[in-house]
Amino acid sequence: MLFNSLEFACFFPLVTLAYFALPHSWRWALLVAASCWFYARFVPAYILILGATIVVDYSAGILMESYPRHKQSILWASILSNVGFLFFFKYFNFVNANVSWLTNSMGLHNPVGSLDILLPIGLSFHTFQAMSYTIEVYRGAQRAERHFGIYALYVMFYPQLVAGPIERPQNMLPQFRERHYFDDRRVTAGLRLMLWGSFKKIIIADRLALPVGIYFSHPSDFQGLAPLVAAILFAFQIYCDFSGYCDIALGAAEVMGFRLMSNFDRPYFARSIGDFWRRWHISLSTWFRDYVYLPLGGSRVGHVRWVRNILIVFMLSGLWHGANWTYVVWGALHGIFLIVGRATKPLRQHVADRSGFASWPRVQAAWQILVTFLLVCVGWVFFRAGNVTEAWFICRKLVGGIWPVLRSLALHGGHSLDTGVSALFTSPGELAACFGLIAGLIVVEGLQQTATFSEWLARWPWTVRWAAYQAAIIVIVMFGSIESRQFIYFQF
Repeated sequence: MLFNSLEFACFFPLVTLAYFALPHSWRWALLVAASCWFYARFVPAYILILGATIVVDYSAGILMESYPRHKQSILWASILSNVGFLFFFKYFNFVNANVSWLTNSMGLHNPVGSLDILLPIGLSFHTFQAMSYTIEVYRGAQRAERHFGIYALYVMFYPQLVAGPIERPQNMLPQFRERHYFDDRRVTAGLRLMLWGSFKKIIIADRLALPVGIYFSHPSDFQGLAPLVAAILFAFQIYCDFSGYCDIALGAAEVMGFRLMSNFDRPYFARSIGDFWRRWHISLSTWFRDYVYLPLGGSRVGHVRWVRNILIVFMLSGLWHGANWTYVVWGALHGIFLIVGRATKPLRQHVADRSGFASWPRVQAAWQILVTFLLVCVGWVFFRAGNVTEAWFICRKLVGGIWPVLRSLALHGGHSLDTGVSALFTSPGELAACFGLIAGLIVVEGLQQTATFSEWLARWPWTVRWAAYQAAIIVIVMFGSIESRQFIYFQF
């Protein structure tokens, strides 16, 4: 079931009303049943896969407490089971295709054919959430959950089931036992967040998807600034799409009294790649930090091993997103950006001090934000492109297309200048709408330095707030297309 669908518009209020109407002791059962229905609306058979992983990890947690001498073996059995499901559905064909390429290049034949299977929605998300539980039980940081229904709800809780945030058991399991009462302020805050998330997805992300799709379907047809503009538009499309989903998820949970972790913190205001990853997909970056990076030694090792750790983490993060070399390169690029940024930091600081640039902190901050954003956009080209070859082609066009435009501006003052950007849009009005929405988003996010958008809006008089709510709803109804586009991160 999609958040941006009429079906969810009926599902959510019915489940929420039933949740508050039922006695506390029955609410977990309602949420489990609702989550099963929510997930089964995609592919009903795949609820069995989810159920199998729940049984395995629930049993593993209890067995690790009951047989502490064997808990390491039990943990590995649980992890291999989860990774096995993930590999079979998500990575088997990818690995098999690469094996076939290798054997063909050696004049051999790979007898194993590809599998005609559909990736279960959100498999990577709830697999990592389940693994988080067993690892925490193994470490002794979380008691094994004895209530099977509560544990099932931890894995299946519908607001964050298919695209996160990836929660930790210490945050969610206690909340499923809390008695939640109807609180009109909390409900209003949750609905406000859901409305903002819906606006970001339906109005901004889905509108930006049109020119982005036009460019990336035939990148060789466009010249000038079109590759750069398409990369920038995709940066905002994927941000509004994914953060919009997370806002709806956090808001839906908040209405019922549950507190999910925030997954984004204004990532395009980051001043370095490291800062970007402290702001983007926070639940995934902290998962890799706690369960991969730190066990490898983190930064408490020599430089060579630290470089190795960074590349392993970022390449695994890329592979987590999809079974394609484009994602691996995307992750590796971010790792390289981080490594180079750390290596050049003293030199860059020295240049800033000697040139006097450091005495203009706001200008320096703006420059750092711009450079970081452009590096992120280069990474997004690989994330969005169909293959690595196409991504390299776009990157060359992205850089090469700037110089003719600058040369024309310098020689002719921009007279009869064709930047190539207009070819991405169906009309000048569509171009203005896309960039106007991006500008509005930047302004709104800029106002969130000390408070979230929901908290900031709550400070205004009720007349202004309700006028804003009504305006947002009218815009979504009039200009949005309900259920037109699936969320991008559903494919992961």
